Amino acid sequence: MQFQKEKEKILIIDFGSQVTKLIARRIRDLKVYAEIITPLEAKNYHSYNLVKGIILSGGPSTVTKNKFQSIPKQIFKRKIPILGICYGLQLISKLYGGKIKSSKKKREFGKTLIFKKKNSLLTKNFFNSNQVVWMSHEDAVVKLPKNFTSIAYTKSSNLTIIENSKAKIYGVQFHPEVTHTNNGNQIFKNFLFLICKIKDKWNIASQKTKIIQEIKKTVKKDKVICALSGGVDSSVVALLVNKAIKKKLICIMVDTGLMRKNEFKYTYKLFKHTHKLNVKLINASNIFLKKLKNISNPEKKRKIIGNLFIKIFEKESKKIKNIKYLAQGTLYPDIIESRSSTGSKTSKIKSHHNVGGLPKKMNLKLIEPLKELFKDEVRVLGSSLGLFKNISGRHPFPGPGLAIRIIGNITLEKIKILQEADQIFIQELNNHNLYNKIWQAYAALLPIKTVGVMGDSRTYEYTCLLRAVTSEDGMTADYFNFPKDFLDKISNKIINNVKGINRVVYDISSKPPSTIELE
Repeated sequence: MQFQKEKEKILIIDFGSQVTKLIARRIRDLKVYAEIITPLEAKNYHSYNLVKGIILSGGPSTVTKNKFQSIPKQIFKRKIPILGICYGLQLISKLYGGKIKSSKKKREFGKTLIFKKKNSLLTKNFFNSNQVVWMSHEDAVVKLPKNFTSIAYTKSSNLTIIENSKAKIYGVQFHPEVTHTNNGNQIFKNFLFLICKIKDKWNIASQKTKIIQEIKKTVKKDKVICALSGGVDSSVVALLVNKAIKKKLICIMVDTGLMRKNEFKYTYKLFKHTHKLNVKLINASNIFLKKLKNISNPEKKRKIIGNLFIKIFEKESKKIKNIKYLAQGTLYPDIIESRSSTGSKTSKIKSHHNVGGLPKKMNLKLIEPLKELFKDEVRVLGSSLGLFKNISGRHPFPGPGLAIRIIGNITLEKIKILQEADQIFIQELNNHNLYNKIWQAYAALLPIKTVGVMGDSRTYEYTCLLRAVTSEDGMTADYFNFPKDFLDKISNKIINNVKGINRVVYDISSKPPSTIELE
């Protein structure tokens, strides 16, 4: 299920870049609707009359080989403005007679200085005295295609930005969609409003009615089970579906025993009594713990939890007549890291319990009204639905819960230890007004016991890892730079109050190369 198509849109053709969805994110931030399709879908696309601009993404392919990913040449004849990014630039150059070479000596990765050659609508107000862009390529355009002009260059590449202003075709070798490119958003502003002349009329709050209508159209008179965990995503899904079909929604809350301390009881009461949802409670903590016994591999944990969730829902659905749909809070980043929602070559990083864990024999059809949204867009949508701020503003929490924050084997003792440590950490973030400055924070339990000294006694207990990151969308992230006195205080509080932990460490890795969750 997707949003109803807007009258005006920007079409993004995805060639498999890990950051393609960020292009859509940047465009939506500018209040313009963006739709992502594959090169294959571009051949049979029937709504080009609604498309005001086309963006060709980056990707792992190379145009220097005999066979490479491309798009039909007739697309260029439609006179729709086109912007190629990285591979997109190289593809444009190849199709228009330019020359591209692969060179390990002149490859560019990471931050690079870019220098202006000529003025262009695409680069208006973009350049500053020390303009930095983010590169990720080995191939480079070495000969300008016919009727194109060079706009900017770097020390390694003379053709970093090119244009055919008459045909309204542009290409940039760097990635303006990532935050590492200074002022990258200006490239998109110029392309959208100066070149494509599209209007900024789209926003997520205005989509609420359209999503609800789409759910009504899909479900009709059937009933829906909603996997309600109490997190932002599933909560927003539940409220959306409830608005659409009301009494035909049955929310299933499964107590896996892997939630934060007291969180399950609080969220159950909130949705049952405040939001007046039809909520059915299932205590399955013993079942999950038994299934996870002696399982240390993170992918196996995720698959076990995902499949067990589905089995429970299937079992419950058989008790209720006319259940045909399962509603889930799958988001864009979930799909990116598990598989490509568009069928492109985007590589898999890790599986999510919402994605790819469904058995083929499953009797329920999926409703995923949030699968085209980023987390911050879901928060806005939640607020427009009246969702309490302590839910809509809650940090992301993984579907498998604490199972992937306990590294190695899972035991009831470890769960209780981690719940206590995590509660202290989150509580102190709130007490110091830091919670809302952080994208995601949590405590994890490492499979390492170390020697400690408490009083005159020797201890041999677990190591607690604290993780806190800043991010705009979860696609890239950096660790939060806590003041030393806060780290001192939180370390002492956890060690003094949580029996089973005698050492606290703080994770200072970024994404990439690390992921936000440890598993």
